[in-house]
Amino acid sequence: MTLRQFYDWQTAGGAGDVSTLVRILEEHAVPWCMIGGLAVNHWANEPMATADVELVIATDRLDSCLEALAASGFTATNFDWSVNLKGRSTVSIQISTEDFYHSYPARAVPADVHGILMRVASLEDTLQGKLKAWAEPGRRPSKRQKDLTDIFRLVEAHPQLRPLLPEAILARLEE
Repeated sequence: MTLRQFYDWQTAGGAGDVSTLVRILEEHAVPWCMIGGLAVNHWANEPMATADVELVIATDRLDSCLEALAASGFTATNFDWSVNLKGRSTVSIQISTEDFYHSYPARAVPADVHGILMRVASLEDTLQGKLKAWAEPGRRPSKRQKDLTDIFRLVEAHPQLRPLLPEAILARLEE
């Protein structure tokens, strides 16, 4: 079984939704990139299963992209810091609208994640995004623990990131 087949099986057709999302963004020449778990999967030594797809796109193109995505069968729900999309699968797609991520697409790199060609945040941006998520005080403990694991996975694969870690995480890393 290929990584794409496994991802598709795990998400009840998620590879199709992600591929459609990527195709639409590319067809509209929108600056964008994956962040979160999919970006970590690109940079880490071994991928971990995730049904969450987090990305950032150029905010000035958000409305036209949402129209194109709706025409392809996605439904959108707006929140304060994101637009969440639902397609045909169990994949949960979240477009971040936070200012923190706006510069990420300019530094994105091409990647093959789960057998799907996409753009992912740079290594340093991926780490910074995970550090931000981990530090959010209202975040569920289980999500913060996954963020910490993702940070550890990044540092294991790229030890040069170690100096970028705050003391609280360095102490946990050395446990």
